Amino acid sequence: MKTFEELFAELEQKVAARDPESGTVKEYIKGKHFIGKKVIEEAGEVWMAAEYEGKEKTAEEISQLLYHAQVMMLACDLKLEDVYKYL
Repeated sequence: MKTFEELFAELEQKVAARDPESGTVKEYIKGKHFIGKKVIEEAGEVWMAAEYEGKEKTAEEISQLLYHAQVMMLACDLKLEDVYKYL
């Protein structure tokens, strides 16, 4: 299990390393438009899971939404602090 902060640090390292085999790097390279579509897709899946699939599936879908949101943060050159100041 990892925290939001640990995930972000891991994704930062993957993007910095530019490993062409990394799914994170592939998504990052495709850019904001592609990442944005993933965020929208995952948000819909969160909603559907919450409505029809129960607590565990909802948690899984939320974790995927958070992942793609963090990839978008990296694509926009945002740090955790940039987001935290609005929480």
